[in-house]
Amino acid sequence: MYLKFSRSTLNIFKSTNFWKNHHLIAREFKHFRWVAILAIVFSALAAGFEGFGLGFLLVFLQSLTTPNAEPVKTGIEWFDILILGINTSTMERLYRVSALIVTTTCIRAFFNYASSFCIQISEINLVDNLRKRIFEQLASQSLIYFSQKNSGELINTLTNEMERIRQIFGGIAFLTTRSLTLIVYSISLFVLSWQLSIVSILLFGLLAVGLSTLNKQIRERSFTITKANDHFTARALEFIEGIRTVHAFSTQEFEQQRYNQASGNIVTAWKKVYWISLSVRPLAESLSTLILITMICVALVTGLMEVSTLLTFFFVLFRLVPMTQDLNGAIAFLSTQAGAVENIKDLLKPDDKIYFQNGHLHFGRLNRSIDIIAVNFGYKPNRLVLKDITLTIEKGKMIAFVGASGGGKTTLADLIARFYDPKDGKILIDGVNLQQFEINSLRRKMAIVSQKSFIFNTSIRNNISYGTSDATEAEIIEAARLANALEFIKKLPQGLDTIIGTDGVQLSGGQQQRIAIARALVRDPEILILDEPTSALDSITEQVIQELLDKFTIGRTVIVIAHRLSTIAKADKVIVLEQGQIVEQGQYQELLKQRGKFWQYYQVQNEVG
Repeated sequence: MYLKFSRSTLNIFKSTNFWKNHHLIAREFKHFRWVAILAIVFSALAAGFEGFGLGFLLVFLQSLTTPNAEPVKTGIEWFDILILGINTSTMERLYRVSALIVTTTCIRAFFNYASSFCIQISEINLVDNLRKRIFEQLASQSLIYFSQKNSGELINTLTNEMERIRQIFGGIAFLTTRSLTLIVYSISLFVLSWQLSIVSILLFGLLAVGLSTLNKQIRERSFTITKANDHFTARALEFIEGIRTVHAFSTQEFEQQRYNQASGNIVTAWKKVYWISLSVRPLAESLSTLILITMICVALVTGLMEVSTLLTFFFVLFRLVPMTQDLNGAIAFLSTQAGAVENIKDLLKPDDKIYFQNGHLHFGRLNRSIDIIAVNFGYKPNRLVLKDITLTIEKGKMIAFVGASGGGKTTLADLIARFYDPKDGKILIDGVNLQQFEINSLRRKMAIVSQKSFIFNTSIRNNISYGTSDATEAEIIEAARLANALEFIKKLPQGLDTIIGTDGVQLSGGQQQRIAIARALVRDPEILILDEPTSALDSITEQVIQELLDKFTIGRTVIVIAHRLSTIAKADKVIVLEQGQIVEQGQYQELLKQRGKFWQYYQVQNEVG
């Protein structure tokens, strides 16, 4: 029977490459090794007392079945006399061995409890460490990785798949601890009857070969579960995030169908696994029982051993049957979780990812200019978004990027903030390559206000001071006032301490944008990037904010991505981008006089206006 367990366990370990190839769990072992070692020690002690209990059981059964037989001895004289009482009456020996059986059972139960507690602590630590490793992995990625990755898949990995990893560790711990007891049982069987033990190994070994084939099929089918869960999470997340659009276009039924299909795919995937995995235990139980009954009949007919020894042998064997069934069930369960292991391994492996390479130079301040030299960039290979961009942004000047949607305006600003690195060319700050700077020292001197700035599910106070943890109460209030946000903030139930929900759901688009502008103001940046920051505001508020920004940008280096040309009339230089290339650049009035591309945009907006 231990052969059955060991072969099946070996197969599952090989098939999922737990230890040998990828060390997914083994690498985390160092963080909780002492707790895990204690779990193994306690399990070993529990197994040892299980063995003592079997020895006492043999003495107990002998006292019942053959009271006149010579008492069983351990060979340890003081133990045989003082504990087992071999020189006392049969009833006295029976009482003593009964007390010993109860005592060893209680001690074994305590050690099993201690082992289980340590295993649970190890599971918690394992999941905690893996979550932290995944966060570190995600935080170190270039933004290109996130543009190519489905957010639903990442959420599924951090939630569902992580829970499955916890269950996998529990399954492995179960196999490990039970194997110690199984070894003790197997040794006991050989001591009682090596002949019947060999027969047991041969018969149960054949059974193990058949069951291992089923476990292999279970593992292969488990990968579809992970894919189905990824797709479902992505679909659910997309529905929740796009609920406004769903209602606007009355597509609830369409989304319901897609949601139901994604949910149904999970059901189908699990059904394909369950119909095989759930057959392992009943098959093992039925065939094991057949083998045991056959062996009992043979032993009784042939008279291989005394009645007490035979009863003890088959007591141990019957204890092994449910244990091996549980072990096979655990192995089958581990096979169903193989997809989770592969998913997390894929997320953690470094060879297919583009990591952000941070610089080492501290950025103090901008002294002269930002120079962009012959820059090419594309989110995908062989598909450039920016082509041969060369320009200079002088300190304290306002530069405006204009052009049609998709022309590369936001992408160019993102390169300056080093969200991405150029494919070719370079970006210099005061003559030093941007990639040589420690990025956080640069971004602390920079503020970015996008068309749709992200609002965190926390208080307004925390949103305004986000990234500027040393901002005082007075500075936060002043930034909110300047951003024309203080009036509506005061009307909220808790004022600055009001929690505004996921992505600022409790605020209007204009209110969210004013919070984002206040966040930039409190930062007091040297370099300011504005991606049409007033587009979500009403005309009156837009005028107020535009006047504020005009004052706030004085003396700062400002990069404005403009869709409404009226907002950049005071820009020192206007850069016109078309299909990723600079087609015009110059002052606002100069470009109008040239009657080129910029003039065409101006004409269109005036006609629309």
